[in-house]
Amino acid sequence: MASVCDPKYAPAGDVSGALMVIDSRLKSIYDGGREIDPEQRELIDQFTASLGPRGAHDLLDGACTIIYMFVTWLRMAYEDHDKDVIEYVVPSLVASMRMMPKSIRPEAIPTMAGLVVSAGMGLSPSLWRKQYGKWTKEEMNPLEATAFLLAEHINRLTDDREFATRLISNALSSAERA
Repeated sequence: MASVCDPKYAPAGDVSGALMVIDSRLKSIYDGGREIDPEQRELIDQFTASLGPRGAHDLLDGACTIIYMFVTWLRMAYEDHDKDVIEYVVPSLVASMRMMPKSIRPEAIPTMAGLVVSAGMGLSPSLWRKQYGKWTKEEMNPLEATAFLLAEHINRLTDDREFATRLISNALSSAERA
């Protein structure tokens, strides 16, 4: 029986826009900054504000699509070594989020872990989250952090600071050609 959270029923959303936000965050951290430059954050905020309600929803779906793609890649990588993605990724993700109390409230952590677990089980994070109601403003930073931390995890595994971004960019390019 097919699940209502099957990825084939999920909208892809604005994957390019979400990737831009994640890539910006990665570059900021890799350039030695602990936080996004205030000017860069303002540009991202202006970008998201210009989207309007539908565009913002598409950006959320895009972030969830990226989370799904990252976890799918991680699942395949860990399975190649007879390891479980949930066992190796979720505890690290939760521990990292707990170290960010200014931007991630503790009550958001179970939801973000749920997004990763749903993706690890082959379900759409977006549809999984949707069953609990609308996204809250308080979940925006944790959602961004979840995608960022997954990207950073992939980059560390591959020893390539741009691998995760390239992974999604290549998938987008392939989808456009098809």
